[in-house]
Amino acid sequence: MLRSLWLKLLSPHEWTLLLALVVVVLVTGAIDPQHNYFNNPTASIIDIARQAALLGVFALGAAVVIISGGIDLSAGAMIAFSATICASVMQVLAPQSVASGEFVGYGIATLAVGAALASGFLVGSLHAWLITVVKLPPFVATLATLVGLRSLARAICQHVTSGSTQIYVSDSTFRYLSTSVWIPVTLFGLLAVGVCVLLSRSVVGRHLYALGGNEEAARLCGLRTDRLKWLAYCISAMLASLAGVLYMCDQGAAAPQTMGLGYELNAIAAAVVGGCSLQGGIGTAAGTVLGVLFLRTVIDAVSKVIKVEADIYQGLIVGGAVVIAVAFTQLGHRAGRFFQGSLGLVAAVNLSLLTFVLTMLFVPRMAPHLAEHGNAIAAAAGGVVALLLCGLHVASRIKRR
Repeated sequence: MLRSLWLKLLSPHEWTLLLALVVVVLVTGAIDPQHNYFNNPTASIIDIARQAALLGVFALGAAVVIISGGIDLSAGAMIAFSATICASVMQVLAPQSVASGEFVGYGIATLAVGAALASGFLVGSLHAWLITVVKLPPFVATLATLVGLRSLARAICQHVTSGSTQIYVSDSTFRYLSTSVWIPVTLFGLLAVGVCVLLSRSVVGRHLYALGGNEEAARLCGLRTDRLKWLAYCISAMLASLAGVLYMCDQGAAAPQTMGLGYELNAIAAAVVGGCSLQGGIGTAAGTVLGVLFLRTVIDAVSKVIKVEADIYQGLIVGGAVVIAVAFTQLGHRAGRFFQGSLGLVAAVNLSLLTFVLTMLFVPRMAPHLAEHGNAIAAAAGGVVALLLCGLHVASRIKRR
């Protein structure tokens, strides 16, 4: 009975992801020279929680779209666009206050945030129209806005500021929306609960799962698939626009040229790591929350372990972590099949070479006192991985016979 209760709280994949999160924290705390996770856990928890909340706000929207069988590539551009809209409204209505770093007033601030959310609603509706009426694939429709929204935001910014590439928002009162910890975390928690209720406790949520599982069957059953897609894409775009306001407060400026670059991939990665299937019909809000926490913890761990220029390796490590986390649930019954046939042998060689290169690059940064032995350590690591994977390849061939 106790076991069934635990399984109802989280799925096996989510428990595995939670375990992986704990392992990342323990390993990072052990190999970090300053042992920040052990010696100063409060600061690390606050930083991870705030950054995870910012990412999680629009990752929830990405999860809803993926569950419905679609994809939204425009989240990063939507963040930049909504931030520009919000800052532009304040710039137009209270130029002197913005220029002097004073608070624009609650009325103007509310209007600016409302305009940003309205832009998300309009963009989400545009996506739904392109996908359901014009019949563009979701990938193409959202790819177009990925490029177009950022360009439009830059044009609006230059028009409002008479040539500047960004609008500064230095007022501490408005920026407190994001620079504080409790506001983003509380907002993320409320949104997570709301999405969880929508997906698991409502008729609309069941219809979204049905849409993602088999759109044609859902249509034949009488579901209004076009309206469901409109709802999913509006939720995604509006949550991205809300995240844009928070990121603008965090950075103190709306900079459409650089703001939100690549963030859509982080959102999709968090949803997929959390258990959402890109084929649609599978995923939960709880899994997405755990995926967000896992990604942000890995990113923070990289900066803790690699002290200098950690951002160079951040994408590589996060990408590898995503692949490992998604594949980890299949290791129990498919480990031998990963390295079957000629492709399996080539994959073993590739992974061995990758292990050698990464070890050669990381050893001098993670353990400077071992730098002079870096090549030897890298060769040993690559050799061990090669022997292990080639062994799996041979074992799969023997098993097939």
